Amino acid sequence: MASELRVNTLKDASGNNSVATSTVAQGSAKVWVNFDGDASGATARDSFNVASTDDDGTGDYGVNFTSSMSNNDYAMTGSASLSAFDNNDVGLIGPSRTNAAESLATGSVQLDGQKSSNTDGNARDLDAALIAIHGDLA
Repeated sequence: MASELRVNTLKDASGNNSVATSTVAQGSAKVWVNFDGDASGATARDSFNVASTDDDGTGDYGVNFTSSMSNNDYAMTGSASLSAFDNNDVGLIGPSRTNAAESLATGSVQLDGQKSSNTDGNARDLDAALIAIHGDLA
């Protein structure tokens, strides 16, 4: 039998530090993933609300959501690292520049990975790609 708990405000054990449940629901990441961009298939190490990840080529990744977002106006943050650092460079990850039409879709996000000082314009595979998405679920 399913049960339901309805509350307007949450407080800590001492009755202090209250927060509205709407703040908790709206402020929580709706999607997050830590994946290995060097591995075949962009293998997820751990994730939430991620159905699958895919490797579409060097530095080109897709993250497919289990539950879709309500629109494509969500906010995505990301960080990345390269397996071989040159001159203290770090990896960057963000919405696809080459596939802008599909970059931020309601059911997925397409990502580009590159080196932070990548002056040659070439994409790079990432050792660790970490993204979080905030917005409203459908």
